[in-house]
Amino acid sequence: MKTLNTIQKLARLGMILSKIAFVFSVIGAVGSVVGIISMALGAWKLQLGGITLHSILQTEAGVTVGTVYASMAVALILCTGEAVLAWFAKRYFEHALADGTPFCFQGAKELMRLGILTICIPIGTQSIAGIVHSVLEHTLEGVAPFEPGSSGSFILGIMFLVMSLLCRYGAELREYTQTA
Repeated sequence: MKTLNTIQKLARLGMILSKIAFVFSVIGAVGSVVGIISMALGAWKLQLGGITLHSILQTEAGVTVGTVYASMAVALILCTGEAVLAWFAKRYFEHALADGTPFCFQGAKELMRLGILTICIPIGTQSIAGIVHSVLEHTLEGVAPFEPGSSGSFILGIMFLVMSLLCRYGAELREYTQTA
């Protein structure tokens, strides 16, 4: 039972970290939407002591308005994908804790779905972000190139898939020992 307690502590930690990731991803997505809207409404033209956001971006940071728009659009897409992924992870951990064990058929099924989503969502969001960035690059001036990041989501997804098989095997063993 000591191992089960350790597993449940790790599941609680996973649930907490998933909630935190979800909240920060939603904040990032909302911040991107607010940034896009404020830029569209002319926030970059506002003057504060004779200095505009536009002049600060161009002279101090060397960033164009087009790059800001493209960056916020890409951030919106990536943060939304991460929020969805964090929500599914949180849901898995909540159910695993409610079941009292990761070795049940429903938990193994959710873990398999989480593994598939962990592989697919980052690939999909980076592809969509690349397309949106390309469109913005052709419609706005001075957009910096898009550099997609590499993440360990593929390996993590494979690990979730393997763990789902182990949890399913554990559920089968539990069922066998209860009927025997």
